[in-house]
Order: sequence, then structure tokens, then C-alpha cells
Amino acid sequence: MKDTITRLTGKLRQSFAAFTTGQKVVAVLGTLALLLGGFMVFRWASTPSYAPLFSNLSSTDASAVVEQLESQGVPYEIAGGGGTVMVPRDQVYETRIELSGEGLPTSSEGGYSLLDDQGLSTSEDQWQTDFKRAMEGELSTTIEGIDDVQTAVVHLALPEKEVFADEQEPSTASVLLQTSPGNSLESSQVQAVVHLVASSIDGMDPENVTVADSTGRVLTAPDSAGGGAAATTRNEQVKAVQDELNGRLQRMLDQVVGAGNSTVQVTVDLDFDKTVTETTEYDEEGNAVPFSTATSTESYNGVDGAPGAAGGVVGPDGQTEETGAAATDGSYEKEQVTQDNAVGSRVERRETAPGAIESQHVGVVLDGEAAGNVDPNEIRGLVAATIGIDKARGDTVKVSSLPFNRSAEDAAAAELEAAAKADAASARMDLIRKAGLAVLVLLLLLLAWVTARRRNKARQEATSYLVEQLRADQARNTAALETTTPAALALEQAELDEAGQMRHELNALIERQPEDVAELLRGWLVERPS
Repeated sequence: MKDTITRLTGKLRQSFAAFTTGQKVVAVLGTLALLLGGFMVFRWASTPSYAPLFSNLSSTDASAVVEQLESQGVPYEIAGGGGTVMVPRDQVYETRIELSGEGLPTSSEGGYSLLDDQGLSTSEDQWQTDFKRAMEGELSTTIEGIDDVQTAVVHLALPEKEVFADEQEPSTASVLLQTSPGNSLESSQVQAVVHLVASSIDGMDPENVTVADSTGRVLTAPDSAGGGAAATTRNEQVKAVQDELNGRLQRMLDQVVGAGNSTVQVTVDLDFDKTVTETTEYDEEGNAVPFSTATSTESYNGVDGAPGAAGGVVGPDGQTEETGAAATDGSYEKEQVTQDNAVGSRVERRETAPGAIESQHVGVVLDGEAAGNVDPNEIRGLVAATIGIDKARGDTVKVSSLPFNRSAEDAAAAELEAAAKADAASARMDLIRKAGLAVLVLLLLLLAWVTARRRNKARQEATSYLVEQLRADQARNTAALETTTPAALALEQAELDEAGQMRHELNALIERQPEDVAELLRGWLVERPS
């Protein structure tokens, strides 16, 4: 084994010594590149792929888990700000089961698991505190399920219920959100967080929920006058209406005066008040059918009076004063009719949805040079007809023709042209660099091919030379044997037998390994001048 290694090392050394300077440099660089590539591939293949073992750990649990992993010799990585422990992917489940057997993680940041250890000796205050912590933990876990929310911290303020109080203190909540890097929450997601918290706590008003992000920006605040998420939604609605009208008018003006020769701005006032109107109308026609009719009749027959009978008005002292009028019998009849007629009525209830346009104001500016022949009154009429201008509600349209300042556009065009030239130059340089690299590779390949061909040719010539020399020596020896005397023939025959045996072995070696013999002969030829 040692002789084989020594022979191979000598062959490599001789081959390297036969290289030119350029070939030696290429061989050294290629060998280093192969070694570096092999090292990188080995390192990449030997590096395990890590996966989360536990996430959102407290500092105590993270320390205990890391200590246990170190004692078991399991490689690990810490991520997520110290709250996530990662281990090789193929050891996740096995390690998790082993740590669970050790009781890790032990503590809990919240959730209903806090209520599992409640006993008969638990006081009311302790139970209330544990319940609040459990609700905070469950809400944090629920909110973290929303896209782009990385961490959520919830704090609740739940005042005690007062039995004999007319008014109770309201429950409030504050939520701190940390989003994933480069992302921000939309208003709909903020509203989802608010309603999730408010719906989870009995009697909590969504207005009493405050949401903030990790940068300190308040996303919604309690009792904000028209602000918070509602104000954001209104602003977005106003912006959407204005952008739609601006785009419609700008497309029309681009067709009339050309692109870039006009600018338009629309300001819209929207009515966000929700109104409900109820109207009752009565039917005043006289042909209504009565609901009910009641008739009452009363009659009275007086006592017959004799002629000259006393009659008159009773005085203050009870005496009767004669009036001198003719006596009557006092009979009468009375009839009363009561009728309830049906009155026709119609009740109408109208509910006006918020978002109607109260007023809109449009400003249009035309480039005086490009739109010199355009009548501003025609543009005003087109604008009014396009978006429905109503002068009765106070809508206004202003069209002006002014010279445009195009210095910014010219500068932008110059920058774009310079950037295009720079990109083109960079593309050319990249193409030239790649072409040069390709030519260099081709030259190296051609040089290696020529060198290999020369080496093969030299090897063949050396092999042929050695074979011819050996054959010539054998022929001369045979001729000498034929001319020698019988006395010296025996001695010469012994020497020839030994030499013949050696030549036979050399011939066999040449036949088996002609290239190795040629390399050895070339080494001798190279070493001969020294």
C-alpha cells in the first residue's frame, strides 16, 4: 500500500513538473476551487434544517428548555426575540415528548389553564385575578391568529359589580399589537380586534377598547370624536369617491386636450348622518264606512194641570212666585245619535343611508399653450354633465387656462433617460464580462485539450521508442549468439537467459502498462540534462 501511494505521488509530481507555468496556475486554482466547493457542499449537507420546538415561551420556560437541551446534547437555535426555541427538524417531535415528560414548559402566560388549580380555599379576589389573567391570555392567543399579527398583549380592567348601585363602572381593555416586519394592519383588521375583545367580555362597549401598535401609534381610541377606526373608514370612503371622480374627469380631459395638458381635482362632502323619517297621512274623503253607531232616545210626559193652578218659579225663601204664564204639561222627547267613522291613514317610514353626496367642488386647470383653442365654457359643461353638478345644493366648477411649469417633468424625463442609458451600459458591460468569461473558459479548455494531446503524443512516442530499443537489443543479442564459440556460448547463454528473462518481464510490463512506462521514460529524459 505504501509503495502504491509512493508511486502515485511520484507520478503526480512528475506530471506537475512537466506542466508549463500557466498550466500549473490553472491546476492549482482548479484544485483549490474543487476543495472549496466540496467543503461548502459538505457543510451545507451536514447542517441540519431547524424547526420550532416551542414558540411564545416566557423567559423562565425558555431558560429551562435550553438548559435541558444542552444536558441532552441536542443542537438548538433561539429565534423570535428569545421566545422561540428551534431544534433539527427530524428531532422536533421526539424532543418535544421528552421535554413534556420532564414537565417543560412549566409556566403559562395565560389561558384557561390558570383556572385548573382552583380549589375550595381560593379566595374571591384570587379567583377574580386568575379569571382576568385567563381571559387576557385567551384573547392574546385569539388575536395572534389574525394575519400579520405576530404578538398581542391584552390588558383588561374589570371593575367589581356593585349590587345596589344604579350605574356600574364600564369595563375597558387595551391591546398592544406587534405586526410582522414590513406589514401594517388595515382598518378592517383593527375593527376585528376591537369587536373580538368587546364581544368576549360581558357588557364591554367597543368604544372602550384601545388598540395600539408596537411603534406607539394608536390605531383606535375610546370616546374619540368621530375618530378612530370610524374616522379612518369615512376618510377612506371620501377618498375613494374623490379618486373615482378624478379618474373619470381626467380620462375625459386627456381625450380632449391630450395627456399631460390638464389637471383636475374634485372635493366631495359626504353626509354620514343616518336619518329615519316617519310620515302619517290621513284620508279626508267623506265616504268612510262607520265603525259603530249608537242611538239614544229620551221622552217625558208631564202631569196634567188644572186651570188656575199655581205655577211659577220657586223663590229664595221657598215660596212660589207666579209668573202669570200659561200653564203647560211639561212633556218632551230627546234623541241622540253617536257614530264612529273609520279615518283612512298611510304610514311611511324612510331611512336614509349615510354616504350621500352633500356637495362637490371641481377645479380644472388647462395648459394655456396646449389648449389654446379649447373653450373653457365647453369644458365646464362637460365636467358638470360628467359627474352630475347640482347648483341647487351648492356644487361649483372652476375651469382655468394657465401655462404649466414642466421643469419637473423635464427633469424626470432626463433622469429616466440617464437611468435608461446607465441600464443599457450596465447590460453591455455585463454582456461583455460574460462573453470574456466564456472566451476565457474556452481558451482554458482549448489549452487543456492541446496539452493533453501533446502529452498523449509524447507518451506514444516514448512508448514506441522504448519498445523499438528493446526489440533492437534483443535482435543484436540473437545475432551475437549465432557468432560466438561453443566455449563462451554456455556462459553467454546463462547471461542471456537472465537478461532475456528481464527483457521478457519488461516486454510484459510494456504490454500491460505502456503509459506508466512512458511516464517513467519521460521522467528519465527530463532528469538527464541535470
